[in-house]
Amino acid sequence: MTDDRMGPGTYMTPDEAKEFHKLFVTSTAFFVFVACVAHFLVWEWRPWFPGTAPYKAGLTATAPLHVTGKA
Repeated sequence: MTDDRMGPGTYMTPDEAKEFHKLFVTSTAFFVFVACVAHFLVWEWRPWFPGTAPYKAGLTATAPLHVTGKA
């Protein structure tokens, strides 16, 4: 039994394995690129590690955190 399959049970020739690997790497790189773009856009819309400046305007427009007056 002398075939040029890669490893037991893979059923791929070395050329098929290289083609599959190229497709896998390309699709993973595309996914990472889209994820980075999405994270950047969300960060620009609403940063999740803000300083004090981004939320100062929002805090003045919301209800107070404590109630003053009679309990």
